[in-house]
Amino acid sequence: MSHMMSTAVNTMNQLQKQFDLISHNISNSQTTGFKTQNASFSELMVQSINNQSAEEKEIGRISPLGIRQGVGARVTKLPISMQQGSLKTTGRPLDIAFTSPNQFLKVSDEGALRFTRNGALYLMPLDNQQGTQLVNQDGHPILDENNNRIVLPNDISNIQINDHGQFTAEGLSAPIHLGIIEVKKPQLLEQKGDSLLGLPDDLNVEAGEIYTDLTGDAGLRGNIRIQQQTLENSNVDVGAELSNMMMVQRALQFQSRSISISDQMLGIINNIR
Repeated sequence: MSHMMSTAVNTMNQLQKQFDLISHNISNSQTTGFKTQNASFSELMVQSINNQSAEEKEIGRISPLGIRQGVGARVTKLPISMQQGSLKTTGRPLDIAFTSPNQFLKVSDEGALRFTRNGALYLMPLDNQQGTQLVNQDGHPILDENNNRIVLPNDISNIQINDHGQFTAEGLSAPIHLGIIEVKKPQLLEQKGDSLLGLPDDLNVEAGEIYTDLTGDAGLRGNIRIQQQTLENSNVDVGAELSNMMMVQRALQFQSRSISISDQMLGIINNIR
C-alpha cells in the first residue's frame, strides 16, 4: 500500500467516528437534558525524510531540515458542551430543570454513579409494595445527598421541589435533599447512554477534581438552581450538526478519491513496459 493510501485510510477511519458522533447528537436532539458532544483532531506521527544531510547547504532555512510526511489524523478529544438548553413548562410537579449549566442529578445505574440533566422524574412502586422509589424516566434510581436511593411512602401528595433541590410532600416525615453535583471539568466526563454522564473507567485523577458535591455541604446548597414543573431541552443545534455532517461527508469523499487516484497511479506504473 502506498503512503497516500495508508494516510487516507487512517483519516477515513477517524472521520467515520466523527460522523457517528454527529449522528448520535442528531438522534438525541429531542432527548430531555441531552448534552451535545464534539470531536477534535490532531495529526498522527510524522515521518521525517532527511534528503539533505549537509546543514551548511541550508543556511537561512527557517523550517526544520528534511521532508515531513504525515500519516493521517486521529480523534483526540470528545468534549461535552455544557451550554444551557432551552426550558419548557410542563406543569407536572415531578418535572425539574436546572437553570445553572454545570449542575446534574446523581443517579444509580446498576450500582454505578451517574449524572443526568434529565429532570423527568417518576414514582416507581417497590417490589414489596412497601413504598415507592424516585426514578428518572429510564427507571434509574435518583440518589439523595448521601448517595442513597430515595424511598417514599405510598400515600404522599402535594409534591414540592424547591430552588435548592429540597424534596417535600404531604405524608413525608422529613424533607429530602436530592443528590446534586456541579461539574468543574466536563471534558473528563463520558457519555454512558440514556442521557447519563459518568466518570471514565480509567480515571487517574480524584473525583473531587472533576465535580463538587453541592448537597454534601449545607453551605453549598444555596448554589443549586432548580425550576419545578419545567424540563430542559437538549442543547443540540440541528442546523450546525447537519452542516458538520456535510463537511465530514465531503472529507470522506476526498479521502476515498485519494485512494482511487493512488490505485490508478500504481496501475499505470505496473503497466509500464
